[in-house]
Amino acid sequence: MREGHQGTGPGAITPDGCAVELYSRLPAGAEPDIVAAAVPEGARVLELGSGVGRMTHPLLERGFTVTAVDESAQMLERVRGARTLCSPIEALDLGERFDAVLLASFLVHTGDVEVRRGLLRTCARHVEDEGCVLIQREGAEYHTDLPRERVDPSGFTVRILSADPVGDGVNSVRAEYEFPDAVWTQTFRARPLTREQFEEALGEAGLAVDRYLTEDGTWVRAVPVRRQR
Repeated sequence: MREGHQGTGPGAITPDGCAVELYSRLPAGAEPDIVAAAVPEGARVLELGSGVGRMTHPLLERGFTVTAVDESAQMLERVRGARTLCSPIEALDLGERFDAVLLASFLVHTGDVEVRRGLLRTCARHVEDEGCVLIQREGAEYHTDLPRERVDPSGFTVRILSADPVGDGVNSVRAEYEFPDAVWTQTFRARPLTREQFEEALGEAGLAVDRYLTEDGTWVRAVPVRRQR
């Protein structure tokens, strides 16, 4: 397990506390449409942290070619129709570039600054000069509007129960997912980032915001700084 991460519930648990069976049940929601609207039709997409393919499969259905990367082989066993690679994101170097690189699931908020830098360097290393990087970031009140819960139309409830400081600007976040037949929990470390801090982190990796894709600012389209020269 990664330090400060753990998970409970039926089935395999990945190093960051994610339950494979849980993520196999979670719907993709509007996220594939957000991605599809921000990248060229038929783009080659590098999906970092793909998990079981919650986003992968809808993107394939929309005509994109997807390379799915995850550090959990058990997650990748659930992916169908995409090229899959088992690797920590921050260590990935494929020697090729893609039209779009996708870093979803709030991964940019990892508590470890060096890991975050590695994630963003991987994004920059693999994106075409004329390509884009799509990043999902936390909402403004993610760590303060607590506890909170959302009942999904498909019949499960997700709760963010707490976000407790553990030092150096990092919080230990505890989430719970309740289904009629099972309950999963996940504890993970996350670093809140203001918009300015987020954009500074992008700049360190040679990326810059092109535009925010959603009104709440949680989805961002970034481009290589070299394009702006």
